Amino acid sequence: MGAEGVSDLLMVALLCEGHVILEGVPGTGKTLLAKTFAMSTGLEFRRIQFTPDIMPADILGTNIFNFQSNEFVLRKGPAFTEFLLADEINRTPPKTQAALLESMQERCITIDGKTYPLSPLFLVVATQNPIEQEGTYPLPEAQLDRFMFKLKVGFPSEDQERHMVRLHGHTSAMPSLDQLGIKPVVSRQDVLSMREVVADLHLSDEIVAYIVSLVRATRAQPNLAHGASPRAANMLATASRALAALRGRDYVIPDDIKELFLPALRHRVILTPAAYIEGSSPDDILRQVLQLVPAPR
Repeated sequence: MGAEGVSDLLMVALLCEGHVILEGVPGTGKTLLAKTFAMSTGLEFRRIQFTPDIMPADILGTNIFNFQSNEFVLRKGPAFTEFLLADEINRTPPKTQAALLESMQERCITIDGKTYPLSPLFLVVATQNPIEQEGTYPLPEAQLDRFMFKLKVGFPSEDQERHMVRLHGHTSAMPSLDQLGIKPVVSRQDVLSMREVVADLHLSDEIVAYIVSLVRATRAQPNLAHGASPRAANMLATASRALAALRGRDYVIPDDIKELFLPALRHRVILTPAAYIEGSSPDDILRQVLQLVPAPR
């Protein structure tokens, strides 16, 4: 998927209170894309560089005893923010990955029995390398299901790559966002207002039936050991509303569902061992489902 398509779906996720995984080989600009998007939205930004030795407390925070006040004081971790970049999330073990489960689902963090609310704008954008690469750990299914999209970041076109080399071929360092002229283009209140518009967008009974039929069809697919959960149907419906709004419509059409189907479900289904051995991918099977389930006219 090109950078423009990824940016569109990042915006969809922001308007739907969703989270996103960006997957691609090193050097394709995943981190720069996430930081640029965070800057353009004006949200408070924190980054966690995931490594094999990072612990849950390094993400969430911990209570530290203050000898002056003779009491424990919370030292908040980087998860207490609005836009959290979980960089190379699959380079840390599942125990540490799971530290984000509560915050991603409920927008709160519990430490030593006390629950702290997060911003309603809390958004996790995680980058990861393909699982086949050395030094990676698979994300737990429960965490994958909390991400609205898994977006594959591919290589740029030849013209785009030439343009990139012309502009930045004089240095090996990542260009700063100030040098690129990136500025916030929306406010927090703008985002909250846009979310209200998206939530009120019309979703016809035919579209609802189409979404449910597609999701249920994944559970009957012989090449899938596990199909998509009911949460997938809810997220697909919510995302389709946001995509329709970004396209200037106040109603959802079947093409919106088809465009979102792969990024919204590719990380929620599990191939059978036979399908994996044959070289099939989740995208291949999901495309078959799209062909089998008739779209409403």
